[in-house]
Amino acid sequence: MDFDKYFVKSELIPAIIQEKSTGEVLMLAYMNRESMQKTFETGYTWFWSRSRQELWNKGATSGHLQKVVDIYADCDNDTLLITVEQTGAACHTGNHSCFYKKLK
Repeated sequence: MDFDKYFVKSELIPAIIQEKSTGEVLMLAYMNRESMQKTFETGYTWFWSRSRQELWNKGATSGHLQKVVDIYADCDNDTLLITVEQTGAACHTGNHSCFYKKLK
């Protein structure tokens, strides 16, 4: 697959991670070409850590893996929606979703 069209605007593309069974949005992370390719190859999510400047496989150390079900691109090819089967918590805080802080 040619990933170039997803990286025209930036070297990173935001990826919204959604739990397939519930529709709950679990997290948002960023992918570069290599992490996107690894995600397609392995069937599990890989991201680019902007803070550590390295690839990371979600759940590799915690066991809270994200098995990819579907990957969608938005109409502009600049955001991904990835539906997953989540094992354990998606958030590093231990919460199931990173979006647990209700503001209103």
